[in-house]
Amino acid sequence: MASATGDRVGQRLVMAFDYGTRRIGVSVGNEMLRSASGLEPLPARDGIPDWVVVERLLKEWQPDLLVVGLPIHDDGSESDMSVRARKFGNRLHGRFGKPVEMFDERGTTRAAKQIAREQGHKGNYRDRGVDGIAAQLILENWFNRESLPSGAPDVS
Repeated sequence: MASATGDRVGQRLVMAFDYGTRRIGVSVGNEMLRSASGLEPLPARDGIPDWVVVERLLKEWQPDLLVVGLPIHDDGSESDMSVRARKFGNRLHGRFGKPVEMFDERGTTRAAKQIAREQGHKGNYRDRGVDGIAAQLILENWFNRESLPSGAPDVS
C-alpha cells in the first residue's frame, strides 16, 4: 500500500531547512513547479529552535515532506554538523510525524553568499545571514535531483 505522501509525488508541498547553530534557514516550495521561496530563518540556541515556532510554521504551510540539508565536506565525508543536522531531522520527524529526507547541501552556503553579494549584501553574515537563500537552494537542488534508481540508498 502506498503512503499518503507517496501518492502525491510530483504534487507535494515541501519545506526545506538549512540547519545551523544560531539560525536555521527555511524555504517552502511546490514539487510540481520545482520552485522554492526562502522564509524567515528560525533563531536557534546551540542548534535548537523554538519548537513552538516550528510547529506554527508547519501548521501554516502544511508541507507533505521536510527536507533537511546535510552538511558534507567537499570530499564526501561527513562533519560534526552532519550528525547535528541528522539529529534535527530525526527530531522533526519524531515531533511532527512528517516524512523527512536528508539531502546533500554541498556548495549551497557558498552559492547563497554569492547571490546575496549580487543583491547588495555587505558581507556581515553574522548579523544578516543567508540562511533563507541557502534553504531555498537546498530545496531547488532537491527538486532538480536525478531520480535514484529503485532500491538505491539516499543520504538519509
